[in-house]
Amino acid sequence: MNQMEQWTGETFYQYLKSGKKGAFYLYTPLCGTCQVAGKMLEVITKLLPDLPIGKADINYLPEIAETFFIESVPCLVLFNEHQVKEKIYAFQDVPYLYEKLKKL
Repeated sequence: MNQMEQWTGETFYQYLKSGKKGAFYLYTPLCGTCQVAGKMLEVITKLLPDLPIGKADINYLPEIAETFFIESVPCLVLFNEHQVKEKIYAFQDVPYLYEKLKKL
């Protein structure tokens, strides 16, 4: 995988159930900060090509927002071993995200 794929809620749950590690990027299209965060994650997909990173417009996934207590966007949900490990709201910079995702 060399770029983020558009995921549905079902795709996210399938990854979560599988026990694999990965990340789910939640955004809204009109959010300027989300656009910057998305570009940062595109760089990460090149640095960590084997790590599944999906993305979705949270406007279409209200059940995900409610179930996982998503407080704002952008939000990067890190998961591993059948559970959400962390939610990142402050993306800071590419090296910060790289270290967070590499440790999954």
